[in-house]
Amino acid sequence: MRKLVFAAILLAFVACKPSETTTGTTETSSTAATATAAPVRLQGAGSTFDTPLFSKVFDAYQKQGGAEVNYQSIGSGGGVQQLIKGVVDFGASDFPLNDEQTKAAEAAGGPVVHVPITMGAVSIGYNLPVDGLKLDGPALADIYLGKITKWNDRKIAALNPGVKLPDTAVAVVHRAEGSGTTFIFTSYLAAISPEWKSKVGAAGSVQWPVGIGAKGSEGVSGQVLNTPGGIGYFEMAYANQNHIKSALLKNADGQFVAPSVQGAADAGAGAAANMPADLKAVFVNAAGPTSYPIAGFSWIIVFQHQKDATKGQAIVNMLKYVVHDGQQFAQALDYAPLPKPVQDLDDKAIASITVGGQP
Repeated sequence: MRKLVFAAILLAFVACKPSETTTGTTETSSTAATATAAPVRLQGAGSTFDTPLFSKVFDAYQKQGGAEVNYQSIGSGGGVQQLIKGVVDFGASDFPLNDEQTKAAEAAGGPVVHVPITMGAVSIGYNLPVDGLKLDGPALADIYLGKITKWNDRKIAALNPGVKLPDTAVAVVHRAEGSGTTFIFTSYLAAISPEWKSKVGAAGSVQWPVGIGAKGSEGVSGQVLNTPGGIGYFEMAYANQNHIKSALLKNADGQFVAPSVQGAADAGAGAAANMPADLKAVFVNAAGPTSYPIAGFSWIIVFQHQKDATKGQAIVNMLKYVVHDGQQFAQALDYAPLPKPVQDLDDKAIASITVGGQP
């Protein structure tokens, strides 16, 4: 069969005509289908921010008869590079491709499609014998600029009246590799600190003024957990799963808020209602009394024009599952489910994926 068809139709066709070979399906739950068509395997790589969610979603998808998805948690920058090089079928990133990356991708395999697949909060984890530490954007920027070196610095003390802060050195931890979480974090710092914006900027990979680098959100959270006075940034799930304290951050409305699923959802509400055509929305320091200020989308990025019909259909089926059924797992894993308007826009983006000029 040459046309791409849905798995249910293919399985019915196999049951009626077991002697014929079928292709174009991601499903392998039928013995007849398994005997006549090799299972589809998808290769993905990128965001460590997404890893807790992907581990659950891709496992559930395969158990329901979907394609096997092998995902490598190597950081958004690595995932983008592997997509451009053709090593993987999709990249996952917490930053949208910039102009240079977009041109490289188009030269390698044509235009790409950005599909937002979740929203999450970036926790500012710290290792101190202090609960409920409060920080604002300027103080956080000064910490990462190396201007605040002790936890009892007057700027931090002013934000935490009545709290006995230790005379402990601040141990700054950041990502060692290109990272979408770094993009979200530095975008926030650039939004609230003119000095950070001019000296460092916002990107997935920057020249850090101070601190030590660790690989992945796993590495940063682990370093903070094991370093007295440590501070670092990572997806909220890593803070909760490792019992790392997270700072309360002063948001755009002047309220101190802890990272939460609802805080990320509230921050992303405005972006969801005003998504650009390419779906590359960034919403750090969003307005709203309950909005958490360091939050963002994460995307799966694929080439719009697929070369292999079977693999292309498998990618489309996987994306539909992640965008819709897969959202049921988000909240329990500390991610904000996609709002309905974003899911609708995702469907349009997924529908634009073609093989040989055909949807």
